[in-house]
Amino acid sequence: MSELRTVPRHQRQQQTSRVTLIAVVAALGGFLFGFDTAVINGAVASVQRAFSAGPFVLGLSVSAALIGSAVGAWFAGSLADRFGRVRMMIGAAVIFFVSAFGTGIANAIWDFSIWRFIGGVAVGVASVVSPAYIAEVAPASMRGRLGSLQQLAIVTGIFIALLSDYAIATIAGSPDDIFALNAPAWRWMFWAEMIPAAAYGLLALLIPESPRYLVARGRNDEAEGILQTIIGEEAPGKVAEIQKTLATERRSRLGDLVGGRFGLLPIVWTGIILSVFQQFVGINVIFYYSSVLWHAVGFSESSSLAITVITSVINILTTFIAISLIDHVGRRPLLLVGSAGMTVTLGTLALIFGTAPLNSAGQPILNGATGPIALVAANLFVVFFGFSWGPVVWVLLGEMFPNRIRAIALSVAAAAQWIANFIVSTTFPPLQSASLGLAYGLYTASAILSFLFVLRFIRETKGKELEQMEYLE
Repeated sequence: MSELRTVPRHQRQQQTSRVTLIAVVAALGGFLFGFDTAVINGAVASVQRAFSAGPFVLGLSVSAALIGSAVGAWFAGSLADRFGRVRMMIGAAVIFFVSAFGTGIANAIWDFSIWRFIGGVAVGVASVVSPAYIAEVAPASMRGRLGSLQQLAIVTGIFIALLSDYAIATIAGSPDDIFALNAPAWRWMFWAEMIPAAAYGLLALLIPESPRYLVARGRNDEAEGILQTIIGEEAPGKVAEIQKTLATERRSRLGDLVGGRFGLLPIVWTGIILSVFQQFVGINVIFYYSSVLWHAVGFSESSSLAITVITSVINILTTFIAISLIDHVGRRPLLLVGSAGMTVTLGTLALIFGTAPLNSAGQPILNGATGPIALVAANLFVVFFGFSWGPVVWVLLGEMFPNRIRAIALSVAAAAQWIANFIVSTTFPPLQSASLGLAYGLYTASAILSFLFVLRFIRETKGKELEQMEYLE
């Protein structure tokens, strides 16, 4: 959308405030996305004990939400084009609420896994609809910052989930002890998600539909009215611009992504590979399993949960760095710096875990300075991810695709991200049992490859209008 500099300052401030509030509400889907995927961290050991699950079955149950996320992401784009972005947000909120309740009442590992899968569907929908909606309502000059709200919401959701896990477990005594209504604390960890799910659904009722969706449906007057509140007098011209691009388009389908030497359009492969690398560096191992990881290498259960909460705070703070820099520095430089930093920090963890002596359970013992060094390296890894690959990938996925394929290409890229997340999360328990050094060595290799990929294939999108987006074709 057009720049806001031509309007009076007070009007520009009003427009900026309105579009920011709209983006914040949309980003609540990201908050639930983060909460739902991270809440398992404080409960995973209790779930294993309650249902007598082995490492492989436990990994599958934790990762069931990620398969659901891939399914939700795969269909979200076409459904959002059919029913609208706001309706999909409301639907996702309902699914989040139902899943949170069901997960808390699960009586067996298969039952638990099904409810996690259902919650994952909502996560997948939110991972597609929220960034697409924000990209479509945000002016070009603000799109990077507002798009970064998605990642800020995700990491805030992770933090609140881990903080509530810690608080509930601390009040109860442990995740296995009774918290309230004769139910153990770990069940309440999941039920806590019902509160933000309800808030998301109610607030989504108050935000306008995407102007681009409305124009596609022939509701030009509604679209112009919404644009008036965002870009003022330039709204009629923007509607005409959207109409012009839509005139050459038809409803996108998977066949539209086919082309090139490798089956898909180059830009689609770029989105898929970006998504895969964001997960293959192992970031979600930190947020799904870190309490188990730090406990395994010698920290107490309480200290492990506290370390995880501190890590999530660091993740939030570094996201603000991305928000402040992304529209000034650009997307590509942040990705390159992030990849370099992740390579060094992950390599440090691989070296420490790979050379440490092992205890009777085959887990490394961090003696002397190795424990503090590992903690610092892990948190610096989160810092480098938090201002780069975390927010920037979501911004790019929301803006990099041509309009004619944006929704469905974003769905495919997000689905690939969740499949990659599933692979990493499912393989970590067996890798942890085999060798933590090997696990972090693989994540280090991914960080190196991510740097080379950005250097070769990523082009800058800073300041470009969606209706004029030219990228790798």
